[in-house]
Amino acid sequence: MISYEDKLAQLVCRYSLHVKKDDLVLIRGEVCGEPLIRACFKEVLRLGAHPLIRMSISEQNALFFKYGADHQFRYVSPVDKTQAETIAAQIFVETTDNSKQLTNADSASIAKAQKVRGDLREIMTEREDRGEFSWIIAPYPTLAMAQEAEMSLEDYQDFVYNACKLNEADPVAAWEAVDKMQAAIVARLTGSQTIRVVGKNTDLTLNVGGRLWRSCAGQRNMPDGEVFTSPLESSATGTIFFDVPTNYNGVEAKNVFLRLEAGKVVEAKADKGEDFLLKMLDTDEGARFVGEIAFGLNDNITKPSKNILFDEKIGQTMHMAVGASYTETGGKNKSALHWDLIKDMREDAFVELDGKMIYKNGKFI
Repeated sequence: MISYEDKLAQLVCRYSLHVKKDDLVLIRGEVCGEPLIRACFKEVLRLGAHPLIRMSISEQNALFFKYGADHQFRYVSPVDKTQAETIAAQIFVETTDNSKQLTNADSASIAKAQKVRGDLREIMTEREDRGEFSWIIAPYPTLAMAQEAEMSLEDYQDFVYNACKLNEADPVAAWEAVDKMQAAIVARLTGSQTIRVVGKNTDLTLNVGGRLWRSCAGQRNMPDGEVFTSPLESSATGTIFFDVPTNYNGVEAKNVFLRLEAGKVVEAKADKGEDFLLKMLDTDEGARFVGEIAFGLNDNITKPSKNILFDEKIGQTMHMAVGASYTETGGKNKSALHWDLIKDMREDAFVELDGKMIYKNGKFI
């Protein structure tokens, strides 16, 4: 039987990235993800492309923020800049042997490092918009990730396997079916002006007029399953409560409440991680504005795992990101921050599009 690693490597290289002969493909990840990194390396070679591996040591981020100095947090390597300007594709293996390594790191230092690396993100985003660059995030389950999700390692591996549709006889066909289903939702949302989200401690209105809706069906994330847009930057008004816990840079935030006026977060609270949340919202001028509003549509993911790669796609949820928006949808907000916050929509919740209810209790109607 083909291994999980080989099956996922084939899916992301052939379906997600369409790797071609002589492409320069960067493969990144922690050392604990070596089995999947190795499988991706082999698959890129089979396709006639040129793999480049950059592996980080265990707890590298924790060491950086513990022993680094201010000038190092603000430094961008010319090697990283050259990579951003030249690679054709990037595979980021989402894995860790310690999901809590940054819990005690200085939030201000994290924000500084995040801000300067925003320039690299802009370079790659602009190249992506021109069709010169593509990327994919793919998971490799570890014991630390299973513990974070409160599962046994075997159960977590099954969770990841099913979420990526690797349990299907033909995973590519399965994701193509998702793409077709989500395209119909995008067609329904296209051309609308206002979207109103109502639920527990939530009544938020955003203007999406002139913005494009996009379907994510395995081309950038694996697993995937969402449709999204970037609202007009000054439009978000009202309140929203995110009841699904999320991690950002290894720090957990729980029960986040935001109040927005003229598109900007003017009040933010959280039962857990509030200090970190406030520091991230002060990363730069764009961090307090809404960069994305989206529907999670992967019904193979039914509960949070405290990993945003999975949790933002939980079926019957919505998520909103503060920070950078997506230029491909018409978004103009720039920030080094892009933090997806998730809301369960399964009970006493609905969405109106231009005053008409289109979604209720987690389902389109």
